[in-house]
Amino acid sequence: MALALLIDFGSTYTKLRAVDLADGAVVASAQGPSTVTTDVNEGLDAALANLEAAMGGAGEFSHRLATSSAAGGLKMVTVGLVPDLTAKAARMAALGAGAKLAGTYAFELTEADIAAIEAQAPDMILLSGGTDGGNRKVIEHNAGVLAGSVLTCPVVVAGNRSAAETVSAALEAAGKTVIATGNVMPRHLELNIGPAREAIRQLFISHIVHAKGIDKARERLDAVLMPTPAAVLKGARLLADGHAGEGGIGPLLVVDIGGATTDVHSICDGEPSQSGVIYHGLPEPYAKRTVEGDLGMRHTARHVVEAAGEGAFAAEAGLGGDEVAALLQRTEDDVEWLAESADEIAFDRALAATATRLSVTRHAGTLETVYAASGPVTMQRGKDLSEVGCIIGTGGVLVHADDPAAVLAGALAGADAPLSLRPREPKLMVDADYGLFAAGLLAEVAPEAALALARRSLRQFSNDEGEISHGATAAH
Repeated sequence: MALALLIDFGSTYTKLRAVDLADGAVVASAQGPSTVTTDVNEGLDAALANLEAAMGGAGEFSHRLATSSAAGGLKMVTVGLVPDLTAKAARMAALGAGAKLAGTYAFELTEADIAAIEAQAPDMILLSGGTDGGNRKVIEHNAGVLAGSVLTCPVVVAGNRSAAETVSAALEAAGKTVIATGNVMPRHLELNIGPAREAIRQLFISHIVHAKGIDKARERLDAVLMPTPAAVLKGARLLADGHAGEGGIGPLLVVDIGGATTDVHSICDGEPSQSGVIYHGLPEPYAKRTVEGDLGMRHTARHVVEAAGEGAFAAEAGLGGDEVAALLQRTEDDVEWLAESADEIAFDRALAATATRLSVTRHAGTLETVYAASGPVTMQRGKDLSEVGCIIGTGGVLVHADDPAAVLAGALAGADAPLSLRPREPKLMVDADYGLFAAGLLAEVAPEAALALARRSLRQFSNDEGEISHGATAAH
């Protein structure tokens, strides 16, 4: 049996999957504590011991590939020209590459801006600004400010190509590591984030893996290829699009609820699905990721309740206001606690459903009516997700939820946001085997097996009983 070992160095646990390359089946799963702050090999050894026990012996692996979100993940700062144009394009590129954004800046950087960036201590900076042949003053100014800073992190230059050489030279003269790549917005309202994503990935492999201490395991691996969120996005795209003549399951949405944040990934063109609707603003990427830093199950639970409204949240949970307040306080006192009683489970279910609803609403596009000389016109901003055929929940909150369908239902179009372009009638599924990250990794060397793995990981809810069935047939 030819096997692949797929590893996720997470912030808390190092998770392993042994996958059969013939059919994409997960042969065994295991995990151990992440120990990147001391020696990453300690946690890896524990996880491998657990994997060998699950397999009944040591496996022979053709590929050993890893992702990482340990030590805070890939922390980035983006700098652009106009907030809704090049700065937004840079933000999309960074998030799509799996970054955790520490800050987004536009226009000319000030002394206060650079002091804030230095305090944020990012792992990488994405510097953009100006269309090709357009404004070069701002990106050259910002490069000069960054060159004079105490920052030592690599810089990806993805702005006006007319200024790229000057900008790169200024940064390199100051001792900065620089990769110049294609402009994230070469022409007005033209998005081109692929080259920047790839440059970020290359810097992650060559520099950030070392900075995070993960390279201590390098001799035991083929490569640490990308940040974990980028692997999830890649796996989702493979699942949606298929590979080499084998079709995927079509446009989809992935919701990943964590302790501090909620990630949303969409794979679809997002063009208007209704006749007469006109798209407005910067185009959205086909494969899009957003991160809501105020919507999580523990560290940011109070923000979730406040965003929903305390009364509305209590009603959704079926609890009294005093009970919600007590559980919130418990959450702030101990972010590691696990729900056991009926009230605690109801509280967690309401948190997850609310985080899902709010994060997908922010991710999705909206409609609005504007009045032109010829009369009212319906405008769309952002992606139209109304025709998305599948919503997939991933992560422990959803996999272990007592009623995952009730949680994912928060992503559906509803009266709470009538102008939001959330999905209308999708299938609801769970990535029960935590296979999307592994599929994204495996796609680099064995895409057919990766697609099979992604399909096998899905579990679909039946329409009448709310139960989960195996996804191998439901995914078609």
